Amino acid sequence: MQTLLSNLKIAVPENIFLKDPESSELGKRIIENSILLIDDIGFDTFTFKKLGEKIGSNESSIYRYFESKHKLLLYLSSWYWGWIEYQLVFETHSISDNKEKLLKAIDIVCRSIKTDHSYTHINEVALNRIIINENSKSFLTKEVDQENKDGYFVIYKRIVKRLSDIIQNTKPDFAFSASLASTILEGSMHQHFLKDHFKSITNCNDTISPSDFFINLTINTLKI
Repeated sequence: MQTLLSNLKIAVPENIFLKDPESSELGKRIIENSILLIDDIGFDTFTFKKLGEKIGSNESSIYRYFESKHKLLLYLSSWYWGWIEYQLVFETHSISDNKEKLLKAIDIVCRSIKTDHSYTHINEVALNRIIINENSKSFLTKEVDQENKDGYFVIYKRIVKRLSDIIQNTKPDFAFSASLASTILEGSMHQHFLKDHFKSITNCNDTISPSDFFINLTINTLKI
């Protein structure tokens, strides 16, 4: 899978950015350092001015790629879910047993993230922390309906659809496959957050992972 991923470009919806950051070294530095800076100080206090200082470039140069930090967060979120989608497709495509495929899919979307050396300018572990802590800020806005129409969330929705289809193939008479699929994706981020910050209200810990919880939940819900 590593060889396949190294030859693939994660396709982020083009209307999120003004200039493709993957098209230049400056753009890649913007992405690399925005991940590190947001992971360090949080999205609320992150600014293009601070990013410009970090990369040694004018703030105006960043605006040539993204019109706002909101659009940058949308880009990072879309890239992350595109990266997860590639793993989901490649790691499940040869599994013929529906139940086995479903359990593998849940593990992929819920598991802890390790560094992927296929993309040297992106720290996937730091990006995963951003998604856990900040992802909801990309859609909890007044503009969410219009941005949804504009296709900003197409990759995330596509993963939910893929997982929903696998659930449906495993249990054709289950009436809530989309709801379960979206619950697994959103819930896994929440459980990772609780495991790191509110340990007393989750059973997930160093030995019980969010993958373990959602696999158990799905097996018992679908009775498979």
